[in-house]
This record gives sequence, C-alpha cells and structure tokens, in this order.
Amino acid sequence: MFRQLFNKLRGAAPAPPASGIREVMFGDLPLAEWPRPDSGLGDTAPWTWFVAAQQAMQENNQAAAERALRRVLATEGLEARQYLQAWQALRELGHQPPPAQAKQVLGVVVEVGLEQGLDLVAAYADGTARYYNYSGAGVVWERPDDSLADPIQALLAAGERVAAQIGPWEQPRPAAPAKGTARISMLTPSGLHFGQAPFDALWQDALGGPVLAAAQELMQALIARSPAAAR
Repeated sequence: MFRQLFNKLRGAAPAPPASGIREVMFGDLPLAEWPRPDSGLGDTAPWTWFVAAQQAMQENNQAAAERALRRVLATEGLEARQYLQAWQALRELGHQPPPAQAKQVLGVVVEVGLEQGLDLVAAYADGTARYYNYSGAGVVWERPDDSLADPIQALLAAGERVAAQIGPWEQPRPAAPAKGTARISMLTPSGLHFGQAPFDALWQDALGGPVLAAAQELMQALIARSPAAAR
C-alpha cells in the first residue's frame, strides 16, 4: 500500500510540500492568476497568450480574450496543464468544449490524507508526472525518456473510466482531503471530475480501486528514479 513506500524518499532533495504546490496541479486557476502578474512569465508563449487574454478582459474585450486562449489550444506540444488552463478560462467566458473533447482526461491527481499530511501523485497526458510526499520530498518527471509511459498511461486510462461515469464538479475545487480519505481527480476540458472516500473503501471500489492501484504503481516507478533510490 501507499504507506509502505513513503519512507523510501527520506533524504531526497527537498521539494515543496504537497500542500503548498497542489494549487497548480489541477490546471484550474482563474485566468487572472495564470500567470500571476508578478511571475515574470509573460515573455514567452504560451504565457504571452494568457497575458493577452488577461489584458483583454481588463478592457472588457471578451472576443480578444477568447482568440488568445484558442491560440493556446491550437498550439501542439504544450504541457497538459496549459490546455486545461485555457479551457478553464474559456469556461469563465461562457464557452464549453465540444462533446468529443469534454471528457478527455488530460491529467489524473490522486491525493491521500495521512496523519502526517498530504501525499499526492499526478500523471498528465503530456507524459509528465509528479509525486509529492507529506514530508516535503518529491519526484518530478518531465519526460526525459519514455520509460514511465506505461504507468502514466495506465493511470490516465483508469481515470478515464471513472470520468466517463460521472459529471463535472460545478463548485470550487475542495480543499485537500482529510486524514484517512483518498481522492481521485480527473482533469478534463469540461472541468474537474472527482470522487473520494475513506482510503480502504475507495481501494475496494470497482472504479476507484484501479485508479489507486495505478497511482501506486506510478509512485513506485517515480520513487525508483529519485535521488534517494540511487544511494
């Protein structure tokens, strides 16, 4: 189970604690915060298009904002979270994705609330992945090769089966799950789809269990590539 693997990351290079970075994991920040005005990220694409959309909204020019955001969607090879953020902003403007794209899972985030804090595993359709341990240790996979393609795709596929059975969450994303609770979040152009339950109950669930199992496999693969594992 997840708990048996946590100690393997002790001594790894410090990373931000999962509770501190989770806000940027879901691709659902408001347009005004992607990027933040003081981030210094507005000089290169696709950030330039998000900044252009922000400026257009300040000028009450929704048509120009939409054009800038659709440039993000039309550009190949971006991070999955950039496409998710573009759809988030377009939904703010009242535009919904076409049915063929609405349920496309661009990312899956699995969170487990522990007594010590939050553990988080994420996989994205661009082949990247993240694991953050409650202690502050973590592994960031930016797809230097395709060696994790199978466990990443397995988690995405398990999430797709869940997303197909439930509708998008229409309210603000909930805070991190409480101790003893697991949450699986599917990130789609139509918004967040999620389910949560006590960890053991979700593990036994016909849809949720395979997501947790796939997340565990990906976490093991990420830990095996951590600096601590090489010592």
